[in-house]
Amino acid sequence: MLALGIDPGTAICGYGFVESRGSRLIPHAYGSIFTSPKMKMEDRLMKIYDELDALIKKYQPDVMGVEKLFFNRNVTTAIPVGQARGIVLLTAAKNNLRLVERTPMQIKQDVTGYGKADKNQVIYMVTKILHLPEPPKPDDTADALAIAICTTHCLNSITWRNQL
Repeated sequence: MLALGIDPGTAICGYGFVESRGSRLIPHAYGSIFTSPKMKMEDRLMKIYDELDALIKKYQPDVMGVEKLFFNRNVTTAIPVGQARGIVLLTAAKNNLRLVERTPMQIKQDVTGYGKADKNQVIYMVTKILHLPEPPKPDDTADALAIAICTTHCLNSITWRNQL
């Protein structure tokens, strides 16, 4: 099973493709989609859609994992992230992808064993779990890979298989 993890954002939208083969997790492709703050918002969202759609068509994932929105401090970033997240959900729907949504705490718990892990702990574990030669950059890419890892774990559990 090939899972696509997405860390939505309008400036940087991280993505990561992780295949679950038995008990092994194999990274296939990962990176980030970048947009310029000089671009009109609608053009930024279109770029995210176009590039994400092309990645989905190229790699043909079985499922997409995306982080649930959670903002407890900076509400001003909630709107652009929400807009990017909407584009991500639309792209999943247009490509008939199953969707798995997890909270940041659930993703951190799954990847590091601690729901309040910091960014460096998540990056470290993603690097180790996927046997990457170096930590993925930027952080949004590492987060997307963590979401893909969590998505594979969710779908490999008996509970999730029965729900889908």
